[in-house]
Amino acid sequence: MTTDRPLLGISLMLGFCVLAPLGDAIAKLLGETISIGMLLGVRFSLQVLLLAPLVLFAPQSLRMTRPIFKLTVIRTVLHILGIGAMFLSLRFLPLADAVAIAFVMPFIMLILGKTVLNETVGAHRMVACGVGFIGTLLVIQPNFANVGAPALLPLFVAVDFALFMLVTRKIAKQVDPVSLQFVSGIIAVTFLLPLLILAPDDWAATHTYWPPTTDIALLFLLGALGTMAHLLMTWSLRFAPSATLAPMQYLEIPVATLVGWAIFHDLPNGLAALGIAITIGAGLYVIRREQIIARTAP
Repeated sequence: MTTDRPLLGISLMLGFCVLAPLGDAIAKLLGETISIGMLLGVRFSLQVLLLAPLVLFAPQSLRMTRPIFKLTVIRTVLHILGIGAMFLSLRFLPLADAVAIAFVMPFIMLILGKTVLNETVGAHRMVACGVGFIGTLLVIQPNFANVGAPALLPLFVAVDFALFMLVTRKIAKQVDPVSLQFVSGIIAVTFLLPLLILAPDDWAATHTYWPPTTDIALLFLLGALGTMAHLLMTWSLRFAPSATLAPMQYLEIPVATLVGWAIFHDLPNGLAALGIAITIGAGLYVIRREQIIARTAP
């Protein structure tokens, strides 16, 4: 039985907060010349290859009941759509802005929990959701003025990954995390390969070509970072409660800001920076309320 080791859990989550923006930055670099279809195909193919040794020597079985397998397929489709939309948004938006807009997800999860799962959500948290949305709109506004509709793509990512997390919550206790990621990778590759092979060459969303050596190296790094980041997050939850780790996820925004500045020389403007600060503040308030409710619950 795994016992809580908060410092180890926090360290693993810190690793996720660093690796995830680095992976997004590589996707932004490659997105200028390589199709979204190839980025997704390599991302999930490497997920399968990298996890295969762990699955081969792990005691857990890959067998799933039919209901769990159906939910895994739904989860995988949501994963593909979410990553694809994020990669596409990075063609148009600064890295920090795209990540900050996507962090409206915790507020969307609260609303979905109230409306779909009939969870109790108090007035304080609902007000915080409204404030968080206002902060997100402040980040969207200058980007929408510059690039138009693509500025809304991270909002789609937020809704998509909120649904992704709800489905994951349904199956997480019944499937080993590594096995789940391995099976999801196989399903994703099964969906994506026909698109890459059969799509016409002029279909910009999926057409492919043989990239130069530098891009091949970055593609492999993209797949490795994406796979490792997700595993670090999953493993962190084994050693520390989610209430301890949730506030740390917001470190991804300042890390994304630093990475965006170092690689692309992008920094949020004044309005976007204010929106990011409001979003982080509202998100941390929601998490704090969750911790208070958890401690006072019978």
